[in-house]
Amino acid sequence: MKKTLLIASIITATVTFAPVTKAENISLRICEYVAANDKNRLRSYLKQKRIKMRKVFKDLECNGKNLLIFAASSKALEVGEFIIGKISAKEVAKHIDKIAKYSKHLEEEAKDRIN
Repeated sequence: MKKTLLIASIITATVTFAPVTKAENISLRICEYVAANDKNRLRSYLKQKRIKMRKVFKDLECNGKNLLIFAASSKALEVGEFIIGKISAKEVAKHIDKIAKYSKHLEEEAKDRIN
């Protein structure tokens, strides 16, 4: 009886936490690619998982910063340019002041995207 109860509780715990773990792994992988400034691997990973940057940008944070600010603070210029090109100009305009604190290059790219 104890074995059955233990096995049932383990299976329930595994099923309950599986989606959260998968989402955390995806966001962790994206953050790693941004930190490493690896645009090609980020693009292929997003394509493989069928994830659109526009859809996940608002909800994804790396080290407490949104993805674009994290790219600027990590000096990930290629990835930052990629993100700026994929999200809406309105969203870029919201974060331009924070981008400017970390990277003048990405600030210029953001201004070009807005205009």
